[in-house]
Amino acid sequence: MTLVNDAAPAMRSTGRKFRAFTAKHLDELTARAGLSPAQRLATRAVATVLPFRTNAYVVDELIDWTAAPDDPIYRLVFPMEDMLPAEDVARLSDLLAREAPKAEVEAAAHAVRMKLNPHPAGQMELNIPSFGDGKIPGMQHKYDETVLYFPKQGQTCHAYCTYCFRWAQFVGEPDLKMAGDEPAALRDYLLAHPEVTSVLFTGGDAMIMGEPVLRRYVEPLLDLEQLESIRIGTKSLAYWPQKFVTDPDADDMLRLFEQVVESGKNLAFMAHFTHPRELEPLMVTEACRRIRDTGAIIRTQAPLIRTINDDPRTWETMWRTQTRMGLVPYYMFVERDTGPQDYFAVPLADAYEIFRDAYSNVSGLARTVRGPSMSATPGKVCVDGVLDMSGEKVFALHFIQARDSALVGKPFFAKYDPEAVWLDDLKPAFADRFPFQG
Repeated sequence: MTLVNDAAPAMRSTGRKFRAFTAKHLDELTARAGLSPAQRLATRAVATVLPFRTNAYVVDELIDWTAAPDDPIYRLVFPMEDMLPAEDVARLSDLLAREAPKAEVEAAAHAVRMKLNPHPAGQMELNIPSFGDGKIPGMQHKYDETVLYFPKQGQTCHAYCTYCFRWAQFVGEPDLKMAGDEPAALRDYLLAHPEVTSVLFTGGDAMIMGEPVLRRYVEPLLDLEQLESIRIGTKSLAYWPQKFVTDPDADDMLRLFEQVVESGKNLAFMAHFTHPRELEPLMVTEACRRIRDTGAIIRTQAPLIRTINDDPRTWETMWRTQTRMGLVPYYMFVERDTGPQDYFAVPLADAYEIFRDAYSNVSGLARTVRGPSMSATPGKVCVDGVLDMSGEKVFALHFIQARDSALVGKPFFAKYDPEAVWLDDLKPAFADRFPFQG
C-alpha cells in the first residue's frame, strides 16, 4: 500500500520525544505561573482528588506563561484551588502540609470524589449491557446504533482537561474505571446486535495507543458489513499532534486509517479542540492534513467552559479556523454534571446566547455544528432557544439522540430558569412531566 503522506515535509524532523508532567511537577510549574506557596499547596490538594497530567508540548507551545494563571490553556490543564469546596481543599492541604501517610490522604481524597458524581448520566447503571455470561468489560451501549468501547491500553491521555467528565478513569480507583481488553468479545457483541452501525473507541484517548495495539481492536471489525463507521474520540490533535507526524509509528498509524477507509467504512475522528490557540501550531495543520489524506473525516467538538471559552468570538474563531482546515464543526456541549461542574458550568440561557451569536457569524459550511447539547441520562438534549409562548418564557429543546429512539427530533419545552445549568435543573412547561419521564 502506498501512503499518500509518504513524501514527508521538512517539518517532520522537528519532532521531539513525549515528556509528561504529573502531580510531582506541580509545585515547580505553578511557581512558574506566579502562585504563592499557599496557593501551590492548595493546587496540590485539588490534584489529590482530580487528575493532573500535561506534557512539554502543551507547556512550551500552548500556554502563555506571561498570562498564567489566567491564561485559558493553563486553566484548561492545571487544577485551580477553587475547583473544590474550600473546606475540602483546607482539609487536604493540611494533610499534605503535615506529610500525612499516603493512605490517609487517599482516603480523604476518595471521600471528596464520591461527592462529585464520578459516573454521570447512568453510565454504570444503564449503559453497560449484559451479554453471554455477564457484562463485557469496557463497553457501553446507550443508543441503538452506537457502541462505545474503552480499550484498556487507551485509558490515559497526553494531557488531562480540568473539566473532563471522564476524570474518574484517571484517579487510580479500579471501581471507577471502565476498560476492556477483549476485541473478540466486542466483535461477538456486534454480530449479535445488527442494529449497531457505529463503534466509538474512547477513553481516555484511543490515540495514546501505538499502532499495533489500536490495530488489535480495529482490524477485527473491518469485515463487519453492518458497521458504517468507526469513530475515534481524541484530544491528541490538540495535545500531541506529533502522534501523526513525527512519532515513530506515525506512518503505520496512517496506513491503518487508510485500511479502515478502504474497507468501506467511514473513519471519523471526533477531535476535541477547546480553544483557538490549540489550532495555531503548524504541527496541528500538518497532522490534520495527513489524517484527512487517508480518507478519514475530522469532526470537532468541545464543551462550553466558563473562564476558558465562554464567549461567542472564541467559538466563531474556532469554527472558522476548523472550516478553513477542512475539519467539520460538530458539537458544542454543555459541561456535564460531574467533577467540578459548579466551577466550569455556564447557565443554559447564556450557553444558548453564546452559541447563537457565534453561529450567526459563520458560513453555512460551519453550521454543521450542533448545540448547546447536554449528554444527559435520557439522551443528547439540544437547547434550541428561549421563547415567549402564551405569556410564558420557556426553553425550547429537542433530543438529538435518545435512549428511546421515538423521542429523537421531537420538540419539548421547559420553564425558563436563568440559573439552570443542566437538564435536571429544569421543570416542564405546558405539561406535568417531560416526554422522557413517561
